[in-house]
Formats: sequence, structure tokens, C-alpha cells
Amino acid sequence: MTKKVRIGIAGASGYTGGELMRILLQHPLAEIRAATSRRNAGKPVSDVHADLLGETDLKFSHEIDDEIDALFLCLAHGEAEKYLREHPVGERIKIIDLSQDHRLSPSFVYGLPELHREAIARAKRVANPGCFATCIQLALLPLAQRGLLRGEIHVSAITGSTGAGQALAETTHFSWRNNNISVYKAFEHQHLPEIYQSLNHLQPKLEAQINFIPFRGGFTRGILSAIYLETALPLEEAYQTYAAYYAPHPFVHLSRKNPDVKQAVNTNNCLVYLERHEEKLFLISVLDNLVKGASGQAVQNMNLMLGLEETLGLKLKAMAY
Repeated sequence: MTKKVRIGIAGASGYTGGELMRILLQHPLAEIRAATSRRNAGKPVSDVHADLLGETDLKFSHEIDDEIDALFLCLAHGEAEKYLREHPVGERIKIIDLSQDHRLSPSFVYGLPELHREAIARAKRVANPGCFATCIQLALLPLAQRGLLRGEIHVSAITGSTGAGQALAETTHFSWRNNNISVYKAFEHQHLPEIYQSLNHLQPKLEAQINFIPFRGGFTRGILSAIYLETALPLEEAYQTYAAYYAPHPFVHLSRKNPDVKQAVNTNNCLVYLERHEEKLFLISVLDNLVKGASGQAVQNMNLMLGLEETLGLKLKAMAY
């Protein structure tokens, strides 16, 4: 497919919608036809997403017509399912849902390319994974493929403030968030079911328990997951296992040095690092929650669904400093 891909974005005024437009405006085969926002309809997109000033003359709209090839749902959780009930979408239009509404639905393919690339390429409807879920799964998939996830898996992961979305709350207020850190939803984060779903796909009858402690960080974007579990797998064999698993996948990279978040921010990459400590394997994975954890992965899924080069529009440079 070499003609322009006509795109509609429902719920385009939030962080994921803005990031999606930033990426798609640089995509050589993308044409954004409509971007909806109930509160901002009629206003220039750059009034809300100031980083797009000079990049587009697009204005927010109320509706999206049927003259599109791909529809991205960047709506609040619960709203995507409602939108599809109220706005029937033609069979030929590909749907990528960035909310959590359809991640466990059998009518959507779970959109983690490093797990379901072939199914995504055949799919009409894809549910984009959660940001924490993406970061944690990419650290664990190669072990699950070998059936090595047993016992308890301990995960501590920290995310930037953009992970909470644009809605105002006490914990997103600058004076609270800046120079601060806190735990939330310990052991019961909403991304756990999709993580278990994926690991069970590779390691049926998974008996491992994931002890997940999420942190709110005093920074804007990025996720770092620190994970450990017991396994007899030697370190070099572990590296070989990971290298073999991710060889066909362009956005997951093994690091021989302990990585930091800024190495991944602004990119669609996930960096994975391994260490051994006596009987434990220690893993670190880092990514940008708005790119590989959301909008970048959504574009990656669109590319696969439309038969385009998987990396098209996604060769982005890290912030680094």
C-alpha cells in the first residue's frame, strides 16, 4: 500500500491524541482527516497541543466521516466501547483502541507486536496495550516462551506524570508531583490482567504470581520497570534467549549497561537489561509511556494492519539530555 492512509482520531485533545498527531504528521504515508474533541471542536489543534504550532492547520471536529482507512480511539477508559456502540464503523476501516476497554475482548487482537505480530497484520480491530503492561511484558516474554516463569515475580515500576492523563487531580498538580514520589494501586493495578493474559499465551497454565508495585514519579514521561525472579538460567544463556526472541522485532533492544529512562524517551524503543544475583535474575526495562507505551505502538500496529513497513514514521531519536 503506497497511497496515503486517511486517518481519524477520536478523542484527540489528550496526551495520547497529541502524541499520536505528532508522530503521524511525520509519517510519510499518513493523512489526518479528522481529530475530534467535544470541548475543543472548531479550535485549531495547536491551541491545545502547542508543540504542533506550525506543523498543522487542522482543527478539532465533532465527528469523523467514513472516508478514512484507520480510526484511532484515544478516549477515556469506558468511552471507547460507548463510541463504537454509538458510531458504527464500516468493515473496511481498521480500528486501533488505545483505551483499556477491549484489551481482554475476544473481538479485538491484543496489539503487542512482539507477541502477536502476525495476528495484528490480519486484524481489523486491535486493542493497544497499556504502558506499564508493555514495559513489564517485554521484560518477561522470552522467559515465558521457555516456560521459565515460576513462583513469584517481583515488579517495581515508576511512571511519569503523563501516564495519569490530562484530567486534573491532586496527584497531577505540579506542587504535589514535583520532587515527589508515591506508591499507588499496589498489587492490584488495572494492567495486571492483560499481562497475565499474554504470559499465559506463551506459557499455558502459568502458575507464577506477579507482585506489582507501581510508583508515581516526579518527572513528565517515561517508565522504568525493575523486576526480579528466581531461575537457574545462567546470565549469558539469558542474553542469548532474549537476543533470539527479539531478533525479528525492531523496537526492543538489549543493553549491556544499566539503562536510564532518557535513553528511551521520545522513541518507540524498549531497552531491556539483565543481571544475575545469586539465584535471582534481575531485569530492567525502560520505555516512553506515550510512545512505545501508547501512541507509537498504536502507529506500529497501524503499519502492520495496513501492510506497511513496521518502522515507518517511528525512527525517532531519544531525548538523552
